Amino acid sequence: MKPGDLRKAKVLVVGDVMLDRYWFGDVSRISPEAPVPVVLVEREEARPGGAANVARNCAALGARTRLLSVVGRDEAGARLAELIGESGVRASLQRDGAMSTTVKLRVIGRQQQLMRIDFEKAPSREVLASKLAEFRAALPWCNVVILSDYGKGGLAHIARMIRLARAAGKTVLVDPKGDDYARYRGAHVMTPNRAELREVVGRWRSEPDLERRAQALRRRLGLEALLLTRSEQGMTLYTARAARHVKAEAREVYDVSGAGDTVIAALGASLGAGADLGLAMRVANRAAGIVVGKLGVAVATREEVFAEELQ
Repeated sequence: MKPGDLRKAKVLVVGDVMLDRYWFGDVSRISPEAPVPVVLVEREEARPGGAANVARNCAALGARTRLLSVVGRDEAGARLAELIGESGVRASLQRDGAMSTTVKLRVIGRQQQLMRIDFEKAPSREVLASKLAEFRAALPWCNVVILSDYGKGGLAHIARMIRLARAAGKTVLVDPKGDDYARYRGAHVMTPNRAELREVVGRWRSEPDLERRAQALRRRLGLEALLLTRSEQGMTLYTARAARHVKAEAREVYDVSGAGDTVIAALGASLGAGADLGLAMRVANRAAGIVVGKLGVAVATREEVFAEELQ
């Protein structure tokens, strides 16, 4: 696959979006009020998070990208819409006055994350129902659907979305959350990390035991493949044929925030461009190795991913 092939991909991303805010500052003393560091904030930064980060990673790789989600009628929702627009993603963000846009505030001192503060409230059922109709209308445009589940309530209709996308002949990828994977039945590929998979299949004692559990889950859900992301151990792709493993490419791990978003984005963009699962996994592994070397949720560009030949 050539870098330019990624422009063939048309990816529809649906899921929970959030605004990632960062407060960067200097830490030079401990508070006299409690044994905690005092951070003198020097600058602030905001980035799209969750499904919005998935979408902007797709766009950074060259894929034509649309995003469907829900935000609140608040300042954070307006800021998130602005940032998404700057990333080249065509977004449809429904506004729900009854919810608050999910915000993750990270306090960074001396290049280390000291604290994360979350603000969130689930969207209303009425807004979610109208989003399902918009999802159905958007299906003819895309060749890949990515469902990014962060457990914030935005994918209450995910089982129906999978059925609609499959009936329309689209490749469906799911980034899962929680311990109820039955709602993901029928997707083509699912991309859990180790902790997420362990929550569903239990602890494994060995590599053969892991493969047995992962393959049993794949068959039970009717998946074409299960891609397990394993942090410093790389990735393992489980299909009906076999299990294939690639080693991690990270030269230096700086921040793993949003790495899972990059993985599913690169996988989806590659499949949308005509790559097979093996090549798509290698692209995703390269992209993940790039973003963990950056601070905060970040993207891997097409130029970065293809700067060296894929192994």
